[in-house]
Amino acid sequence: MSAVSPSRTVRVLAPGKINASLLVGPPRTDGYHSVASVYLAVSLYEEVLAGPSAEPGVTLTMSSGGDGLDVPVDGLPLGPDNLAVRAAELVAAQLDRPVPGVRLHIIKRVPVAGGMGGGSADAAAALLACNLFWNAGLSDAELAALAARLGADVPFALAGAAAVGLGVGDRLTPVPVEGTFHWVLAAADDGLSTPEVYRTLDRLRDADGASVPEPTAADAAVLAALAAGDAGALAAALRNDMQRAALALAPRLAETLDAGVRSGALAALVSGSGPTVAFLAADAAAASALERRLLDAGHRALAVTGPARGAHAVGHRDVPAPTHHTNPHGTTPHRGADAPADPTSGK
Repeated sequence: MSAVSPSRTVRVLAPGKINASLLVGPPRTDGYHSVASVYLAVSLYEEVLAGPSAEPGVTLTMSSGGDGLDVPVDGLPLGPDNLAVRAAELVAAQLDRPVPGVRLHIIKRVPVAGGMGGGSADAAAALLACNLFWNAGLSDAELAALAARLGADVPFALAGAAAVGLGVGDRLTPVPVEGTFHWVLAAADDGLSTPEVYRTLDRLRDADGASVPEPTAADAAVLAALAAGDAGALAAALRNDMQRAALALAPRLAETLDAGVRSGALAALVSGSGPTVAFLAADAAAASALERRLLDAGHRALAVTGPARGAHAVGHRDVPAPTHHTNPHGTTPHRGADAPADPTSGK
């Protein structure tokens, strides 16, 4: 891995994701839910800049990308509750030498609390950025191990492309994808709490009274469609067990789903725990036309493609002057940095 002087700024991108299939089991005794997910990284990237800081420890600033879905950042955590800060602290903790202070700046493009793993992408990008900024020399395998300690979706944001995720979604197996799939995303004005979506799903299932099996394998039809590059077959196979719960909490999502299908989408589904909606299009031209129709109808929409590359460095740019930041703190991981994410986070 190439070395970077700590006097320079490192720029890293990491992708958001769509769950082309998300099968969710019953709640476990540890509070988690077992899942069988087919992750697809898409070309909507979080950007993390790591640059020198006069302050010790990790300082974080944040801004909206100002393009695409124009994600607001007001009120987002900038201290140790932010996964990017925890990621930086974990990298520092692996070293047997002091490290200079680092200022991270996140440029948000993935919807916040939108079911696309934006916070996990921030963490993955911060891991790689700090590894380069501090010349830590951690291998890809070591970074992946740190990613798993941060949360279930962080390893996939690091790896990108497409993968099956089992367990809580962190046991990844890459899967082949032929060609490129074209999607249009529609962002909601408000996010959904992933734990609340899981709790709602459990309540709905309890009311049904039906037995829910443990998912042990990903949906074969989705995997076959991806491997064949067949958008029509993928449209027929898309599935998200979380969608009914997201719709119960945000009923207006049904209107968004219907609007996309009426506007030419092959299929529509809520991404992960929502509320972002993903529309599958037949090709690039169809995606562009669908994006325009949704924008004209007042939706926040953006055409993207997948699979997309995982976290990767793309050169250097100046870190923006801070407008608000954390109080700097030390580089020893705070309590909980070694623990998995919230049992119901990251889907």
